[in-house]
Amino acid sequence: MFPGTHAAATPDKVALVMADTGETLTYGELEDRSVRLAHVLRDGEGTAGFAGMAVGDDVALLSDNSLRYHEVYWAALRSGLYVTALNHHLSTEELVYVLRDCGARVLVAGAGQRERAIALAEAAPGLELRLAFDGEVEGFEDYETTLAAASPVPYDDQPAGADMLYSSGTTGHPKAIRPSLPDRQVDEPGDLLLAVFAKLYGFDGDTVYLSPAPLYHAAPLRFVGMITATGGTVVVMSRFDAERALALVQEHRVTHSQWVPTMFVRMLKLPEEVRASYDVSSMRVAIHAAAPCPVEVKQRMMDWWGPVLHEYYAATEAAGVTLVGPQDWLERPGTVGRAGLGVVHVCDESTPDQDEVPTGEVGLIYFEREQMPFVYHHDPDATRAAQHPRHDTWATTGDIGRLDEDGFVYLTDRKAFMIISGGANIYPQEVEDVLTLHPAVHDVAVIGVPDDDMGEVVKAVVQPAEGVTPGPELAEELIGYVRERIAHLKAPRTVDFVDSLPRTPTGKLVKRRVREQYV
Repeated sequence: MFPGTHAAATPDKVALVMADTGETLTYGELEDRSVRLAHVLRDGEGTAGFAGMAVGDDVALLSDNSLRYHEVYWAALRSGLYVTALNHHLSTEELVYVLRDCGARVLVAGAGQRERAIALAEAAPGLELRLAFDGEVEGFEDYETTLAAASPVPYDDQPAGADMLYSSGTTGHPKAIRPSLPDRQVDEPGDLLLAVFAKLYGFDGDTVYLSPAPLYHAAPLRFVGMITATGGTVVVMSRFDAERALALVQEHRVTHSQWVPTMFVRMLKLPEEVRASYDVSSMRVAIHAAAPCPVEVKQRMMDWWGPVLHEYYAATEAAGVTLVGPQDWLERPGTVGRAGLGVVHVCDESTPDQDEVPTGEVGLIYFEREQMPFVYHHDPDATRAAQHPRHDTWATTGDIGRLDEDGFVYLTDRKAFMIISGGANIYPQEVEDVLTLHPAVHDVAVIGVPDDDMGEVVKAVVQPAEGVTPGPELAEELIGYVRERIAHLKAPRTVDFVDSLPRTPTGKLVKRRVREQYV
């Protein structure tokens, strides 16, 4: 299934609607515009001399949430291309790295990100075509004019493409997850994630799906793709607002939605009379993922919305998936479910062979697949590190947990002390690398500390350089120093000063001991 199937049967049905403006995109329009853009990308139709792209090339997308997002997405997926959605909260330097690393030949940008788009175009000269929508952007061709000049007739050959998304790496650079392109046409079955989630959650033509998160994240991008593949309607929020989300559920009679735990927290913190004033009874499936959800928070959401909360545990790498429905979770609070894609193994990472541990014991979680489902682009060492030392089709993203006797997974730790703040993954090493270079810093450890709203927030624990006086002014200076160099969401919220930090005789920071003082 893909949007073209539904465009043929119900061309006037709304595929996507922007919640704040009411702007809609029907299936007929989505099909027409994604076909025209496919002609632009593949053969350069309507452009000023662009020669076109080959299967396996990359198109990058920089935009706020917009109806254009999935025009670009489906144009790439019906052309055998990779599509890289750019996180516009990253610094320009980080985004330039992504563009160069993925080898993007085309950049499509929304005018809402005008300044960032111009800066990227200047810093990444390898871009052969630049298109801008929703307004003029200097140096970019007009998206609407270009599409109007392209053919509306679908190609006979429409090889399936894929997304190629980036997550923050422990080295300080974003890390690319590059899946193999599927050997099939876009309208042929074979999408594993669609096969798993569409059946489980009942995605079909009657689905009304609320998407409250940024579309550059893997889950929102892919799930909106699944809804448009199965013929439902997506209500897209420009940005999350707790009360507005409840109003949209009532207004559109939303049947399905996806959240991160921070959104639950913010909705639960609304006054009782506000929460009670909205009718959420249409909700059949409320999915959550991206970060562990506190048991109490999930229980309160169940008490409010009823037994409609479904959780999955996965990663951008799609190494595997676990799934848990409301009834199983109520019987086993805290579980993230049983395997829905791949076979789960829990292994002893402290031994060279990483043998499996007995049921109930904690270890490193691997998913077994028929073949390695991903590689880290341009980083074979990271790819190999994600594989089991004795089983090259077992992959891990570094999570620690355990299995019970019925095969339910429980997570007990983060990925190498990764910080998950409001559903976003933040690697402490990247922040430490920035602060280490500051002249007032002798040593530094960055950790996540609990926060009622965001789940975790970033804290820097700093040993000042000799002769430097610690205090509030230095703390503000260090926070500003980080914010100038990397994405603001990664910057510390607070800075504590200490006389020394624990390190082994070989110089390795014992971060666990630092974190234990706060958690």
